[in-house]
Amino acid sequence: MPQQAQVRSVDALDSFRASLVVYLSQARPALEEVTAEVVRTRVWLETEQRTYWENQVRRRRKELEQAQQALFSARIGNLRHETSAELMAVQRAKRAFDEAETKLRVLKKWNQDFEGRVQPMVKQMEKLHTVLSNDMVKAVAYLAQVLNTLAAYAERHPGAAAPTGATPAIPETAQAAAAAALAQAPEKKS
Repeated sequence: MPQQAQVRSVDALDSFRASLVVYLSQARPALEEVTAEVVRTRVWLETEQRTYWENQVRRRRKELEQAQQALFSARIGNLRHETSAELMAVQRAKRAFDEAETKLRVLKKWNQDFEGRVQPMVKQMEKLHTVLSNDMVKAVAYLAQVLNTLAAYAERHPGAAAPTGATPAIPETAQAAAAAALAQAPEKKS
């Protein structure tokens, strides 16, 4: 007696194929958006933030020098004594300058660490994107081919009655047809 494939529901295969198509249509754009966000973050760190904090360091250094010059002028001048406002201005300018230097140092460290921290995750996303773009598209095509093969078999053998609520069992000839369809499907490149 020939062996029979126990296909319970062709509709389940078709439903799975449709769900896979929906998943692919949503997953690939999401991965592309994440990749774009990584690039935007890298550009933001390397250009916008670096330029901003370098300009802040220059501006705050100039303000500190001006405050120190005003304090120095008050100290050496015979007409008046230094005021607490001038001392506070120097201290405030010094704190602002130190803050800008610290932030610029931290930013430079982020720039150095960014590639090392992000690159492993980007590689994983690229692998997933490749799987979604190549392998899963082939899987959808293969499932469509299997469904067509099963439908063709069902048309040729309408007498193979199945129990109520179940799809007929598919004999060995259908297995051979499915194997032929599998052989025709494009092979995965490693």
